[in-house]
Amino acid sequence: MQKLLIKGKKELSGVISISGSKNATLPILAGSLLAKKAKLSNVPLVKDIYTMMDLLKFIGLKIKINKKQKIIELKNLRKKINTSAPYKLVKTMRAGVLVLGPLLTKYKKAKVSLPGGCAIGSRPVDLHLLALKKLGAKIKIKDGYIIAEAKKGLKGAKIKFPSISVGATENALLAAYGAEGKTILSNCAIEPEIIDLILFLKKLGCKIIVSGRKITVYGKSLNKKNISHRIIFDRIEAGTYLIAGALIGKKITIKKIKSKTLMSEIKILKKMGIKILQSKDSISISKSKNLKKYNINTKPYPGFPTDLQAQLMVLMTQASGVSKIRENIFENRFMHIPELKRMGAKIEIKNKTAYIYGPTKLTGAEVMATDLRASVSLVLAGLIAENRTIINRIYHLDRGYESIEDKLKKCKAEIKRK
Repeated sequence: MQKLLIKGKKELSGVISISGSKNATLPILAGSLLAKKAKLSNVPLVKDIYTMMDLLKFIGLKIKINKKQKIIELKNLRKKINTSAPYKLVKTMRAGVLVLGPLLTKYKKAKVSLPGGCAIGSRPVDLHLLALKKLGAKIKIKDGYIIAEAKKGLKGAKIKFPSISVGATENALLAAYGAEGKTILSNCAIEPEIIDLILFLKKLGCKIIVSGRKITVYGKSLNKKNISHRIIFDRIEAGTYLIAGALIGKKITIKKIKSKTLMSEIKILKKMGIKILQSKDSISISKSKNLKKYNINTKPYPGFPTDLQAQLMVLMTQASGVSKIRENIFENRFMHIPELKRMGAKIEIKNKTAYIYGPTKLTGAEVMATDLRASVSLVLAGLIAENRTIINRIYHLDRGYESIEDKLKKCKAEIKRK
């Protein structure tokens, strides 16, 4: 099993180009089931993307990938396809459940394994199924599979989500695309990745109107359009490297982004005392010797993202005083804390709140990644720790971060895979 070895205390300087968004690419790949041909560019070459491509190939799509140019071309030309998604292809990746909506709306049936992914909480598919049932699907769960059917096709409906869910909003959008009539979704997630999916569906000819957390979809007969779409940048990857620069950067410049999308993260870093220079498509950041404590609550976009909570916690270990993070999205998203404590961090958990005491000197240790974002928080901790840090189970890291060692090495980090 592979591991990362990091020698800390190496000041970082250089330029990091941000990859395309994994969390935008996955639902758009699922949405490619609705197109005749789709060409996607700026695709991140990470494990979750390959897993989704394997799933779509199993279903029956023809896929060609240009790794150098980061382009995926998909063709859905077969009249008969496999409307099932087996456990072996969904077990490692939560986004596999997103084929449910497009399969159901286009082919009127689907059999999809209950999903896997990171062990950060229950993340049930109840809200996905609620939306699909409202659209007229008959659904049952049997032997670990979601079995859905809409013999007469899906019909537009009014759907109010009892709580905000990114995945459920995406699946509802994909299903409503081919549903007859108008669908009104309220209390939706409005993350940039969802807006990117909407842009993709608009290119397929669908009329969609977004107003706050309300999304109106005018369903249509499925066309056979050939479309091209460029994936947005990965704001979580960008935020991760911004925090790396804040921790130990002489000067790190983040490129291929839209700084407007990162306003929440930039505002917090500035309040903690970090120097940031930003333009429309790049941000430069340097470490501060006088980091200030800060309190945050994780919230749906445009609030502070849960996917950056673990990374920010590492920065807070270097701030003066007691910082607080309240996790409101997932119940098990503090699993990185025992590993950070092995490196010397002083952190306590009460209810859903982590109390981080700083500044604290971190020391290299052998640690274990428990999920995607936890794994990268350990990389950040290793960059500032004394001596050597060994991170085990880095397959979690490979699910969502493209060429992380190469990007950090170009900024003079001492990191290698073994």
